[in-house]
Amino acid sequence: MKKNSFYLVSLGCAKNAVDSNAMSQLLQQDGYTAVNDPIEADIILVNTCGFIEPAREESYAILNELAQDKKNDQLLIAAGCLTQRYGKEVLKKVPGIDGLLGTRRWMDILQVVRKLRSDGHPQPLYHLPETAVVGQSPDGILGAYYQSGSAYLKVADGCRRPCAFCAIPSIKGTASSRPLDEILDDARALQSRGVREINLIAQDTTDYGHDLGLKDGLARLLEALIEAAPNVNWFRILYAYPGYITDRLIDVMANSNQILPYIDIPLQHADPEILKKMRRPANMDWVYGTVEKLRSKMPDLALRTTFIVGYPGETDQAFQKLVDFVEEMRFDRVGTFKFSFEPGTASEMYGDPVSPQVKEQRQEILMLKQQEISLQINQALIGKSLDVLIEGQGEVEGSSEVISLGRSYRDAPEIDGMVIVEGALPEGEIAPVKITGAMVYDLTGVPL
Repeated sequence: MKKNSFYLVSLGCAKNAVDSNAMSQLLQQDGYTAVNDPIEADIILVNTCGFIEPAREESYAILNELAQDKKNDQLLIAAGCLTQRYGKEVLKKVPGIDGLLGTRRWMDILQVVRKLRSDGHPQPLYHLPETAVVGQSPDGILGAYYQSGSAYLKVADGCRRPCAFCAIPSIKGTASSRPLDEILDDARALQSRGVREINLIAQDTTDYGHDLGLKDGLARLLEALIEAAPNVNWFRILYAYPGYITDRLIDVMANSNQILPYIDIPLQHADPEILKKMRRPANMDWVYGTVEKLRSKMPDLALRTTFIVGYPGETDQAFQKLVDFVEEMRFDRVGTFKFSFEPGTASEMYGDPVSPQVKEQRQEILMLKQQEISLQINQALIGKSLDVLIEGQGEVEGSSEVISLGRSYRDAPEIDGMVIVEGALPEGEIAPVKITGAMVYDLTGVPL
């Protein structure tokens, strides 16, 4: 075991990865060294996810595994959404944890470590303050996570939306935007490190600046970003809330070569009655009108959305309405999730009446429909050229042929498809590629 070393596991979403990277920076500033093996670390830190049941099960499994192998002179600290949501209950399921740190105060990691070290930690330390999430990062800490030329830049945290199925507001607190100047400083820092793509993330990016008194805050942020970081090739918008995509935002996107013609709008359903039960925007006329505006201003727009199937009250007719909607709208990317019953949310009153078998069947039907659409859209790209951000190399299975793996503007990291390119291209660079083949999610091509 190395003295003043830490091993970090980051679970869950990209927003968690940003917080994990920030805690890593704080530890390293204090003289700690990151290691790749928990056996070598005197501090083991797990930034958990507690959003839905499968994520909780993964968090508990990893914590238990690390706790069982932990030595007496090692510290095991559980941070993040699971600890914020369930507090001391986590200790009952994972004996051996030395400290709990909630998601709302991840920036107190050094305070927790020092307290544990000074007290000899005879009992686990709970650090789960109820104060709302703080938008501002500690001095000198990058509020982003990056690798292979691509970065996630967090612009806000928390959420003030009332979605009935979601526990995020109770975990993260209300929406809290980061100061504009701080975000711009982070963008400049990422630019100086050669980052080609910045993905803007928050629980709701379109709510950026509301708490700061800004109108059209996301549009104003994008205008400032492209001026502050002119050498960043791509800015991508993720997690836009229905009803808050303004004409100004659309114009800013359409008028800049740096802002990708890509947007992620989680619609969650297409039946107005289900949407009302979800406490989501139910104005489908807005959806049709806004998608028409987006596609009119940006003919090459890549549009991603997500849907929940099996929500309480979803009848066969309501589900069919969703399938028909997907067929009509021809989204480029669709994610489908089965409803997860979450105690403590507003949807708890409805129970979980749709059987697991029906949820599974509906998810399969919807995804098969989307796969047909996705393949057709991808096939229409054959013969065209796309700029591709190269993220790594590999070999074709069973041969020594080298290939490069990357993403086009149509592909958000980790959730969308890939472009498989013949030959070895420089990692972290954007290369023009001619598309030669299409699969359901991925494309193949040759460098130009």
